[in-house]
Amino acid sequence: MSKTYIFGHRNPDSDSVLSAIALSYLKNELGEDTEARILGNINKETTYALKYFNIKIPKYLNDVKLQLKDINYHKHLFIKDTDSIYTGYQLMIRENITGLPVVKDNNEFVGLITIKDLSHTIINENIEDLYTSYQNLLYVLKGEEITHFNDEIVGKLLVASYRSTTILNNIELNNNNILIVGDRHSIIEYAVNNSVKLIILTGDSEIKPEHLAIAQKNQVNIIRTPYDTYHVTRLVTLTNYIKTMIRSYNPVKFEDTDFVDTVIDINNKLKHTNYPIVDKKNRCLGLLKITDLSEKNPKKVVLVDHNEKAQSAEGIEEADILEIIDHHNLGSITTSNPINFRNMAVGSTCTIVYTMFKERKIAIPSSIAGALLSGILSDTLILKSPTATSKDIEAVKDLAQLAGVDYQEYGLNLLKAGTSLEGMTKEDVLYNDYKVFTINDKTFAIGQFFTMNFSDIEREIDEYLHVLNEVAEANNYSLVALYVTDIINNGSYVIYNTKAKDIMEVAYGKNIRQGYFIKGCLSRKKHVVPLIMSIIES
Repeated sequence: MSKTYIFGHRNPDSDSVLSAIALSYLKNELGEDTEARILGNINKETTYALKYFNIKIPKYLNDVKLQLKDINYHKHLFIKDTDSIYTGYQLMIRENITGLPVVKDNNEFVGLITIKDLSHTIINENIEDLYTSYQNLLYVLKGEEITHFNDEIVGKLLVASYRSTTILNNIELNNNNILIVGDRHSIIEYAVNNSVKLIILTGDSEIKPEHLAIAQKNQVNIIRTPYDTYHVTRLVTLTNYIKTMIRSYNPVKFEDTDFVDTVIDINNKLKHTNYPIVDKKNRCLGLLKITDLSEKNPKKVVLVDHNEKAQSAEGIEEADILEIIDHHNLGSITTSNPINFRNMAVGSTCTIVYTMFKERKIAIPSSIAGALLSGILSDTLILKSPTATSKDIEAVKDLAQLAGVDYQEYGLNLLKAGTSLEGMTKEDVLYNDYKVFTINDKTFAIGQFFTMNFSDIEREIDEYLHVLNEVAEANNYSLVALYVTDIINNGSYVIYNTKAKDIMEVAYGKNIRQGYFIKGCLSRKKHVVPLIMSIIES
């Protein structure tokens, strides 16, 4: 069973992170294999909640784009450089491939051979030289070991096709010769006396005991094969190490973490059929046939607290979305198959996950109860937001008891932890809780930051304005606004990019200025996004 990743939106807030953690726990209790992930750095508020309830920060997920490891390429398909050409050929025929990676003993990638290379070797190469192993010869020639002194056999081939007297009188044999011979005892005697490297006895020929004794004394390797001389001469060069036929030592290769779209772009230029796949240490993992790209195993994901493509992981269109749990308006994500989509008009995704625990009668441990409680308190501003519903209130009371905390006291400490500006840049404040929205091909972004003291931000408002203008310009956004929410004073201060003044004047009147306080504006989902969307849409 492949693992399913559960994650919230980019620039994660407490609700998105904590609902992912709780939902993963629930699904694993139900027998699934899931893991909660985050798409960005968590904020101080979420850090406080995780530390308070002793929960590990989820691992970062960079993207869900298709990688080569998600493709059914020919894994573990390669050959050692000391295997025979014959073995390589048989492997290529059996696997119906036209290329084969070659590796050393530690699977380090050496090069690539192809059917074309093989044809070139057999037809055009020098067939007098042999560079192989004793075992390769035994295997390819179906041989029988008679004497064995050298594991590696290197020398020049000689076929005893002349009359015996011609060979005895005109051909000088030495330790560099590999003799192919039948039951021609005078030639065998001549060969062992001259300490040839190897004698290949064809047709299951016998060797006289006295000749065998000389061979053992002079350390002459002998192999006996049932094949006749004609077949041996055709097969023997195929016993050579396959590394002897490598023509491409530096072919185009890919790592298994490379993205499929990158591979396709490169292949559109090269038009190759086969590509070796390696890891970061250049160890071969297998072979990619370009036709393998049609056999995909996309990453399985469950989305929480969002259903907008722009807010989700990069490459979400390439992933297999199994389920969406959300409490926002319907967004732009589409799926190729029907999925479970749970969308409820409540103040927090954590409230939905809490409901799922109850429906499935799964006990909620105190740490998970604390996570769910924190997400609800954060998104509903300790139940003061207009988005808070009776379901949120019911969940908070139950979860607070399970977690062993006073929700009002804990909630205030939670929000205070998230309002500290210590160590934060202007960009950190903007992206602390930041979402992008699109309507009618126009895009706008809203950041929200909670504070108990707006004056710290107001003193540097020009610097914040500079950041907003840069973000809007770089992304061609119609509006980039930062809503600084003060739950004590029941409203939000707003800073917006300069070119969006017309939009803001329509939304809040002609007297709108940078740092303007909007009474009763607490919820981005209810008080901000619908208003801005209606203006941009009109």
